[in-house]
Amino acid sequence: MNIIRLLLLISLVSLSGCASLGISSRPLSELTQNYTDQDSRFIAVDNLVIHYRDEGQGPVLVLLHGVASSLQTWDGWAEQLQDSFRIIRLDLPAHGLTGPDPAQERYSAGYMVSVLDRFMTRLGITEFSLAGNSLGGYISWNYALAYPQKVQKLILLDAAGYPQDMPFIMNMASWPLVGELSTLMMPRFIIGWNLQAAYGDEDKVTDRLVKRYHDLTLRKGNRSGLVDVLRTMKEQSSNPELGAGVTQVITPTLLMWGEEDDWVPLDIMEQFRRDLPDVRVITYEGVGHMPMEELPVQTARDARSFLQTGQVFALPAVTAGD
Repeated sequence: MNIIRLLLLISLVSLSGCASLGISSRPLSELTQNYTDQDSRFIAVDNLVIHYRDEGQGPVLVLLHGVASSLQTWDGWAEQLQDSFRIIRLDLPAHGLTGPDPAQERYSAGYMVSVLDRFMTRLGITEFSLAGNSLGGYISWNYALAYPQKVQKLILLDAAGYPQDMPFIMNMASWPLVGELSTLMMPRFIIGWNLQAAYGDEDKVTDRLVKRYHDLTLRKGNRSGLVDVLRTMKEQSSNPELGAGVTQVITPTLLMWGEEDDWVPLDIMEQFRRDLPDVRVITYEGVGHMPMEELPVQTARDARSFLQTGQVFALPAVTAGD
């Protein structure tokens, strides 16, 4: 079976031009020049030098991206919300400019929560609201469970948290041999497929978007780190106790979900709705796994309403084209 999987990957790679195979790492200096701005900062947390951005003034809102993504996934929210909030967003371990932790072979929820808490401690911030997408949502609710006194409001966007099947491309990257090959090459067309599968509206997956995701995957160590993250997710995806702690999350929570999400579908949202003690829900027609990218203005507006009033107001149905 491993030989079949290997041949499948080789045949896929043969369809891609050599320039986009993703064999060579991109120099960190080049990536830093291209993917930082005046709000970018770096801070050492144990084995990591974490890249983050600190923007705006007001109550602190921390934003956590999903698997294979980066802090840029929140560009729209930062633009919309920094007039009222201090927005802190970071590249998680094994992602973006932060890169992998050389001491880790698996990136468990406990490890990610610990890194986030040490990061916030270094910044001297003890109270904040927390929003996370996908893997970032999984880390967010686990953080709120571990540190309820620190998290004022919680927003989960298409968050992981219950047993489910992994998306095919991510599952494939966790396979033996295929995973090892993925540490050596990461073709751009695979990144493009991933994004098209994640978006409800494929027309919004631009060449520039694919290039950013691909470039940051090619930071030295990130391909190997991503495989380790995916293997951690694979190991946990069938764990019947994965969401056991959700019922103990006392933080007021907003669930925001794309109705066309095939990666973390609506039935997972319904399990969160069932188990969270203090929860509000809003879904988006025609939107996939990353509502904050596909529909940044409306999702930011809904987040603002929840963070400032604790409520989400009923609005006419929207589509991904809004």
